[in-house]
Amino acid sequence: MNDLLPEFLRDISAEQFATLIRAFIFLVTGLIASRLARAAVTRMFRNTLDQHRLMLVSRGSFYGVLAIFVVTALLEMGFKLGVLLGTAGLITVAIGFAAQTSMSNLISGLFLVAEKPFQVGDVIQVDMTTGVVLSIDLLSVKLRKFDNTFVRVPNELLIKSQVATLTRFPIRRIDIKLSVSLHEDIGRVQQILMDVADKNSLALAEPAPLFLSQGFGEYMQSLQFSVWVLRESYLNVLNSIQAEIKQAFDEAGIKIPVPHRTLFAGSEGEPFSIRLVTDTPQTSREDAQAGDKLDDDASGDSVSE
Repeated sequence: MNDLLPEFLRDISAEQFATLIRAFIFLVTGLIASRLARAAVTRMFRNTLDQHRLMLVSRGSFYGVLAIFVVTALLEMGFKLGVLLGTAGLITVAIGFAAQTSMSNLISGLFLVAEKPFQVGDVIQVDMTTGVVLSIDLLSVKLRKFDNTFVRVPNELLIKSQVATLTRFPIRRIDIKLSVSLHEDIGRVQQILMDVADKNSLALAEPAPLFLSQGFGEYMQSLQFSVWVLRESYLNVLNSIQAEIKQAFDEAGIKIPVPHRTLFAGSEGEPFSIRLVTDTPQTSREDAQAGDKLDDDASGDSVSE
């Protein structure tokens, strides 16, 4: 290696060596300038753009400035711009055919950026996955689930699936499914539930709580009670108000039904009785002796015949 290095240096003229040095300086300068441009753009638009758009603008400035210096370094080394553009076009077409899924995700990412269904920091639900949006990139969206696991969702899946943005609006509604006995007074039950909502400090008075009777079941009346809360208070109210409803029902004597089953045997309509018999050792011996006596009587009758 030590013998080859001087020979390699002898093959490079002073002019070519100076060209390589200039190209290297262009690359280092471009890297520093692109970082400075990203920092300047971030400071400039920090208060005017949301976090998602600010991230895209800062990345665009970084790679845009870096690309200018890279092209300048290549031109300094003697590459022709037309050849570079033609080569880049061919490479782009080849990559497009080889990575159709990636291109689909890229196009879907552009639609997400334009449509803006959610932002960085929002809580979204995609199929069975719920998490906080960490970043919205051109190929995928990164989520942090509530168990602190990292999830990468391809942009194509987001375009094709139903996405729920749970933090889009400042208030949310909590729907509580209930059932009461068929003998309970619906009006009284409704009043008890409204009182529970009034006493809960986190439940909003406007919009007003919603009470719905959803019909009769086999042994119950199905109800829905809904309250509106601020987005930040959703989990607290979801946990607290159900315990408050249970306590209010117990104090008022409102019965929450449980399934009942009636068994019949013999003729239809007449339930059979069940009697519990305790088998003690004395009873077992008496039953055994009685059984032996019956067997002896049966044997005597058979002999006499």
